[in-house]
Amino acid sequence: MSPSPPSSLPSSLPSSLPSTSPSSPPSGAGLSGAGLSGAGPSGAGPSGAGPSGVAARLFLPLIALCTAVTAANIYLAAPLLPLIAHDMGSTPSAVAWLASVAQLGYAAGLLFFAPLGDSVNRRRLVAVLSLVATAALLVAAASAGTGALAGAVLVASAATVVPQLLVPLVAERAPADRRARHVAAVIAGLFTGVVAARVLGGLAGQAFGWRAVFVGAAVLTAVLGLATAYILPVERRQRQGPLFAGLVAIPGVVRRSPDLWRACVRQAGMYGAWSALWTSLALLLAGDDGYGMTTAAAGLFGLFGLAASVVAPLAGGLVDRFGAAKVVRSAYALAALSVPLFWLGGQAMAALCAAAVLVHAALVASHVANQTLALTTTSAPATANTAYVVSGFAGGALASALAGPAFGHWGWGGVCAVAGAWLVLGWTATAVRPRAR
Repeated sequence: MSPSPPSSLPSSLPSSLPSTSPSSPPSGAGLSGAGLSGAGPSGAGPSGAGPSGVAARLFLPLIALCTAVTAANIYLAAPLLPLIAHDMGSTPSAVAWLASVAQLGYAAGLLFFAPLGDSVNRRRLVAVLSLVATAALLVAAASAGTGALAGAVLVASAATVVPQLLVPLVAERAPADRRARHVAAVIAGLFTGVVAARVLGGLAGQAFGWRAVFVGAAVLTAVLGLATAYILPVERRQRQGPLFAGLVAIPGVVRRSPDLWRACVRQAGMYGAWSALWTSLALLLAGDDGYGMTTAAAGLFGLFGLAASVVAPLAGGLVDRFGAAKVVRSAYALAALSVPLFWLGGQAMAALCAAAVLVHAALVASHVANQTLALTTTSAPATANTAYVVSGFAGGALASALAGPAFGHWGWGGVCAVAGAWLVLGWTATAVRPRAR
């Protein structure tokens, strides 16, 4: 499995995977039985029919591409903060809160929209959300002030949750002994998008301006979102109960599953530490008190994020072999080691590079383990996945919001302190195993 999601997913997710979920078809039915192949998009069976031919073969690569674009949209502003600040007549640290707005928006979108994947027509939902995200990104590109930009980023991030509507399907259809590896394939696409946002976003922003980057993201979102909606199976769903019944059910699902609760809290701690460091990194690299790099040069630093795409398939194999708990413990140890290296990296580039590799390896290993656990620990995988991802992004958004002021008051050392605190909170809060209620 290579770091590139389009080439890795088809090889790691066969077109016919046995069912492992109580809610999925009989064991002889795989993705084809779920309606991912068969009749064309206009055809429909009792439970819906999917595309055939070229469209069916493109289904898994499109999941990977949409995942990458989603991640890129969320982190689009991070490498562009110096350019946005200059254009808005402000300082980079004063606009750093835009990064946390994007994460909060994505968390809100997951909270409200991801559970709908079990109760509404996913083709229509994916298409509508893609168009809303496209419009919001175009508004962001035309924004004249930080307030309007923040509002547009919030809406765009909330609407760009398409992959999380489809991830539970991947986990449900995967063989039990290879489930983590299949989840890891999708996660590799997500982190490839994070790298693309920092590297390509920084380069394009330096060459064409930050507004052009948002326009380009809008085009990609529209094309990939609508293409994915087109090849999804036609569904004849009869929604029962309130529209947001899945949202209401989240607290109860978490209370009844100690393993899900632990996965949520630990990933919030891990993601918060990574987010504080990674969203503030441009301030260190491009700042006059830091390394004084151009936006394009600072963006190239994101290439270290490719470590995550490489580690994802390895982490999936380790989870399948040794279990999620051991992988999460090892990931936290790696993250704890990266924090002092990041602090040293404020003065030594070699330490900063080593820390970037370690923190990405730690984050993706923890993510693969915790998300696999979240998707398999309850009988409501879509609701559990929503709780898990929202927890992670909420933790990341709060840490990012604190990292900006910390950098303004105490410099890079303040950012490292925020990251270290988040790791301590994430681990100690789950040291005692809660009882199911």
